[in-house]
Amino acid sequence: MSPAPLTLLGIETSCDETAAAVIRGYPELPRQNGPVADGQREILSNLVLSQFDEHRPYGGIVPEIASRAHILSLDRLIQAAIEKAGCGWEGLDGVAATAGPGLIGGVMVGLVTGKAIAAARAIPLVAVNHLEGHALSVRLLQPLAFPYLLLLVSGGHCQLLEVRGAGAYARLGGSLDDAAGEAFDKTAKLLGLGYPGGPAIEKAAKTGNPARFALPRPMLGRAGCDFSFSGLKTAVRHMTPAPERLSDQDKADMAASFQAAVADVVIDRCRNAMTLFRQRHTPQQAHTLVVAGGVAANLALRTALGRLCDREGFQLATPPLDLCTDNAAMIGWAGIERLALGLSDPLDVTARARWPLYS
Repeated sequence: MSPAPLTLLGIETSCDETAAAVIRGYPELPRQNGPVADGQREILSNLVLSQFDEHRPYGGIVPEIASRAHILSLDRLIQAAIEKAGCGWEGLDGVAATAGPGLIGGVMVGLVTGKAIAAARAIPLVAVNHLEGHALSVRLLQPLAFPYLLLLVSGGHCQLLEVRGAGAYARLGGSLDDAAGEAFDKTAKLLGLGYPGGPAIEKAAKTGNPARFALPRPMLGRAGCDFSFSGLKTAVRHMTPAPERLSDQDKADMAASFQAAVADVVIDRCRNAMTLFRQRHTPQQAHTLVVAGGVAANLALRTALGRLCDREGFQLATPPLDLCTDNAAMIGWAGIERLALGLSDPLDVTARARWPLYS
């Protein structure tokens, strides 16, 4: 008999999105002599307030502005999420709040709010690693069994991980300098395409020639699964005059060339990770590559990864676009995964600016 589903409030404030969600469900449980039993999962509400307008004049995120915006918006957003879910405060079994990594001021806003709710309602608190939210987000909508290979690619992170279970991760590789999302933002700024950079680059690249600019492919062909994007970003800067001297076609061609370079590097690194993953796991079930994080919303990258998976005998699993970028639904689901294992946190748990997902 399956356990009763859990209903959790999720809170996310690690960067420039203020988010609250209510999630109900229970993850798959391993059967004694068989595959996992299908769990339950339902997004009752998932609200996100983005701060693009506040940060756009600066071409990037200003931490003090972000934390102030969280303070002004979070309480009413949580109330709206509870009302939309229709569960009432009394229907919550726990609260999950991002405790890091991220901009420490913003993380503290969400975590302290989660602590207050947990104390006032006498319900468990789950302090969630933001990266674990991304890592498990695909399981919110489908019964994907462990282990699986994860490409976590976002504005602040670029990692390849083996996901063995909630709280159980092995790092295969990561960025030695900039994350891919950071390189997207900086390139968009150099081209005068605006903020946020990822969607701006993708839009411009649709009409561009990816072969016009000979950009480097850092780490391409090397052993291992590490990334490097600093040199690529520097090459764009050296090849690009001031934005006012660029035609729209110049911008489109550079955007397409940059996006193609990133895709080539990511494909090469993922291919190496797939080889390592196959060596560690007998293919008793289909191997799966999960792509999560904000850059996973890039459709050109998704298409390239889909072709790679077809060649390498992997299944590609990606969250829907609204669960790729920062959101509270993934935090609530990570809380459910941990609470189902009997894991919760004391009210004196601390916020962390840095918090590696792997041990």
